[in-house]
Amino acid sequence: MMDIELHYEEQGAGEPLILLHGNGGDCFYFSGQMDAFARRFRTIALDTRGHGASPRGEKPFTISQFADDLADFMDERGIARAHLLGFSDGGNIALVFALRHPDRVGRLVLNGANLFFDGLTPEVRRDILATYERARASADRDPAGKHLADLQRLMIDEPNIDPSQLAALGMPALVIVGDDDMIEHEHSRLIAGALPQGRMVVLTGSHFVAEEDPAAFNEAVLAFLEP
Repeated sequence: MMDIELHYEEQGAGEPLILLHGNGGDCFYFSGQMDAFARRFRTIALDTRGHGASPRGEKPFTISQFADDLADFMDERGIARAHLLGFSDGGNIALVFALRHPDRVGRLVLNGANLFFDGLTPEVRRDILATYERARASADRDPAGKHLADLQRLMIDEPNIDPSQLAALGMPALVIVGDDDMIEHEHSRLIAGALPQGRMVVLTGSHFVAEEDPAAFNEAVLAFLEP
């Protein structure tokens, strides 16, 4: 049972499609996706615990807990099974959830997800580590610093998934990234190759390609969700 109530935005009807935003973001990251996806799916964009309008609560601030929150959210709304689209840390949440509840995932879309910290480019890893150290230094006297440190720690320490674990995920899966992504392309290919029904699509853009070019992103995702 959840100790908090997650904020969410919902549009459309049909099969459930749950959208999971990235680190430090909120459900409105998917503003360019909601209308397009809602024409075919019951589209639900969540605010993760401690993000957007969702309170942090007392439970751990971890990818593992966020995946448990997703299971509780689905239970509370009678959603036995859903398609999942996760961006960045949202993709990591989707992966952890799918590993725990493979029967509850229809199709899996991983946009800029990673299995471990070394999957990010060296420059991005350096920036995250530097931000983490600065935020941690002020965490004792500054709640905002503590929250920022916790956000950076999520990217440094989690989700730590062994690629061999992905062999257990038999659902169709799409790995979609920008050609200038902060995730190493070799790492994205590793994820797609380790998923039994994985495929990979590279779009022109950065890590935030869904926001930069929603038309291209939505077309690729809908082609996968509606084979």
